[in-house]
Formats: sequence, C-alpha cells, structure tokens
Amino acid sequence: MRQALENPFYYLDNFRQVLAWVGERHGDLLNDNECAFLDRFSQVSQASQALLVRMVMRKGTLFRASKLRYAEIGCPLEAAASLIEHGWIDVDPTLDLVQLFSLLKKDELIRVFGAAACRGQRKSDLLTALMAEHAEPKSFRSWCEALDEVAFGLNISELSDRLRLMFFGNIHQDWTEFVLADLGIFRYEQVSFSAASRAFHSRDEVNAYLHLHRCRERFEAGEAPDQVLVDIPSAPYANEWLEHRRGKLLLSIGRQCERIGDLNQALRLHASNVYPGARERAIRVLERYGQPEAALQVANEAHAAPESEHEAQQLHRILPRLRRALGMPGVRRVTVAEAERIDLLLPRQPGLSVEHAAREHLSHSEAPVYYVENGLINSLLGLLCWDAIFAPLPGAFFHPFHAAPADLARPDFYSRRAGLFDECLAKLKTGEYRDCIRRVYQEKFGVQSHFVSWGLLDEQLMEQALACVTAEHLRVCFQRILLDVPNHRSGLPDLIQLWPGEGRYRMIEVKGPGDRLQDNQKRWIDFALRHAIPIAVCYVQWAEDTP
Repeated sequence: MRQALENPFYYLDNFRQVLAWVGERHGDLLNDNECAFLDRFSQVSQASQALLVRMVMRKGTLFRASKLRYAEIGCPLEAAASLIEHGWIDVDPTLDLVQLFSLLKKDELIRVFGAAACRGQRKSDLLTALMAEHAEPKSFRSWCEALDEVAFGLNISELSDRLRLMFFGNIHQDWTEFVLADLGIFRYEQVSFSAASRAFHSRDEVNAYLHLHRCRERFEAGEAPDQVLVDIPSAPYANEWLEHRRGKLLLSIGRQCERIGDLNQALRLHASNVYPGARERAIRVLERYGQPEAALQVANEAHAAPESEHEAQQLHRILPRLRRALGMPGVRRVTVAEAERIDLLLPRQPGLSVEHAAREHLSHSEAPVYYVENGLINSLLGLLCWDAIFAPLPGAFFHPFHAAPADLARPDFYSRRAGLFDECLAKLKTGEYRDCIRRVYQEKFGVQSHFVSWGLLDEQLMEQALACVTAEHLRVCFQRILLDVPNHRSGLPDLIQLWPGEGRYRMIEVKGPGDRLQDNQKRWIDFALRHAIPIAVCYVQWAEDTP
C-alpha cells in the first residue's frame, strides 16, 4: 500500500499528476486559456493550490469560507486571494434564492429573513413562501448582511471536467480513484502504454463528448425531448466511440417519446439509429402506430440478419403477432427443450433470500451449492484470459486506473484480440488451463478486473469448479461471453452445485413465488441445453403461503 495519505496534500499531488499527464499527452488539445491555467497553477502558493483543488473535488460550485477550513491550508481567505486575482474563483458570488438556501441552515435563514417570516415552517416550505418576494438574484453579502460569512464561487468547473475527461477518457470516473488507490482499497493492472495512447485525438472530439454529456444531463433532469434534440447532432459522428454515445442517448430519448405518446418522433429517432436495440423499437412503434406491413418488412430484414441474440429472441415473439395481424398463416413453432425443473416448498426464514434458502436446502457435504450468479464463469474467464484482456492495444488503456479495456463494450472488442484470446482458450484443450488460472489467481489477487469477482472466488470454489466443470463447457461459455460482453456477461444461473468426487456439476436458476425467467436468463438456459451443459430451474414456494 502506498503511503501517499501520510502527506496532507495528497489530493493536491493527485491533481498535479493529472495536470502533468494532460499537459504531456493532450497539450495539443488545449486552448490558450487552458494552457495558461496549467502554467500559472504551479506559480501560486501551495495553500492556494490546495484550496482550489479542495473546491474542485467537492460537489457544486458555491462554497462558504467557514466550510473550507483545513489544517494544511490555513486561513481560506488568505489562500483565496491569488485564486480571485487569477479569476479562478469569485468572492461574493451572485445567488438566487434556491442557491442561497443550499448554503444556509434553517437557523441562519431565520437571522437573514427574520423570525416572523420563518416561524413554524420547514425549510422547503419557507423557500416556496419567499420565492415571489425574493425572485431577483443578489450577491451573497447582500443576502447575508446579518451573517459574518464569506462565500466563493468556483469558475473552473468546466475546465476541471475537461481535464478529468482527457485523463480518464470518460466522465464517470473522478478524483476518488486516486484516493482508493492510495489507500490500497483498489489496485489496478499496470498496463504499458505509449504517450500516444489517449482517449481523444482532437479537440473537437473532447468538445463533442462534453456536449453529449450535457445533453444527457438535461434529458435525465427532465427537460422535454424536443428541446434536448435540438442540440444533438443529426448527422452521425465519424468517430465510432462518439457515435456509440450519440446512438445510446437517442435510443433513450426515443424510448421516452414512446412513453409520452409522441410516436412520430420516436419512429424518426429509432429508424435512423444504428445503436443496438433501436431497430427493435422501430418495429414496435410501427406496430403500435397501426402499420403492420411496414413493421413486418423491417422485422423480416432483421430476422434475416439479427444484430444480437436479444434481437433474435424479440423477433421470435414479434413476427407471429405481425403475421396474425395481417391475416397471414402462422409459422410452426419449433419444439424447444426445457431445463430440469426443481420444485421446493421451504419455510420462510427472515433475512434469507430465496436464492440462499434454496442453496441451504440443496447443499450437502458431497455436493456443496454456491451462490455465484454471474461471478464464477466470468471470473474463470477473466483469469484464463487475463493477458488478452489487458493487452496494451492502441486506444484500450490510457491512464493508470483501468479495470477493463476502454473498448470492452464495443462490437470489435473480441475481433481486435482474436489471436490473443485463441491462445488463451487453446489451453482448455491441453489441460494447461487449470495451472494458468491458479497462477493468475495468485499473482493478480485483488487487482481490479471487470471480469473477476475476488470477493466471491476463493480457492476452494475455484478448485472445485475446475474439478467439476468440463473444459469444453468452459470454452463454449467463454466464447459466448467474449462475442458480446455487454449482453452475455449477465443472466447466468444463481447457483452452482458441484460434485467434486464425481467430477460433475449443475447450474441452478432460482425463482421465488410469482417470479419469472428474464430474457437474458432464458437465452443462457437455451444455450446451455444446446451444449449439453447441466442446468435446472428451481421454483420455490413458501410453506407459510400454501393452504
């Protein structure tokens, strides 16, 4: 574990690392003002740097000086002076009433607005009552003459978001990654990458990412779809990664248009969108719109070349319905094999889930049952194929905090590494895979991986699984997951029962009263039956609910 947190300025060191990283690898994507910030930041005092970083790493852009007191910084007013001079923060920012309420406590509001105005009211009710009388924004000092307080407004939030984006390549990772790594809570694979390895190759790409992110924020905050759509580019991006994000957002907006009954807009969005799932939604909108002929035409085209198992599954349901609506003869259904069925009548135990109740009932010394869900098969895959997953391909890794390649969810994830994965999976034919999995388990234990569930996979479970699950079954499961990681990594059965003495096993999906199989679970069950993988569905009823 690194001892960085012994340094009270650990967070400042982390921020400096990001600045140096971005300056070295992304300097050509910065404008003059951003370059100036990187240059001038090191010229202000350490206390001033630390105060700015504290504000950057906290939520929001408005701060009270009294809430910015840190032992290593000292007086926040003194530390703020050079930050104000550079324009990185404002002193005495202008606030509306909602912003003021976010900064003040109830007793402070009483001092600001008078006891009579506030008596007996909750803070939210008081805000509503004062809105009409205090609609105009004012400076913090004008609002709070009765308080001995100073407020700051942070002016570099957009810049810090841009720097963070260029470092991580996404907007969801943040400064806590450094802290968790410093504390030793998270450890990451050390992947070698060149200075040319980076998420963005032009400033336009950075701008486009941030623009799409702001559009998604507006949509998720409840802004009307039409208002958001005005600002989303109608033409596809040349960059596949950005186009993937645009398509995902358009699919979400299209689904919302369906919910509010704007079928014209929903159809327009889905029909022009190549993001996975949009074609299926277009078919459903056409059907709902009373256009079964058009819906059937698109459905037949999709059926001839389905984009995924999920789409094929949905078309299997949609096509017969459309044919019936058009008076066409039905298609004879193919008989599908069914998984073994287990019916249990169990006493309800407080605090024990239906999966764990079934596990306790079915487990015995010669055939223990483990609750594994998606964790076991994915973990064994992650261990066997560790080197292929963390291979330093261009564009796959570009900062020290990757738990998976950046292109994990892209359609070409497997094809870009096909040769490397083939080498790993070839070990399943020679028996070498067991030693490989054991070795990687020991060498990489605790290192972050989107595939490996370290909290689930102990050595006992790993050894029993390797003794019971055949190499061929592992191979076909691994290949299925790798060909469509986002969709195939989930849906695996809840439990696995292992017979180490007999070298056999069975997977068990558990369903409680009234629960039904989900689509991704049905696909895994169908896959298992086609490959002779032993699988069962366990239906649990509570004894107390039975007459």
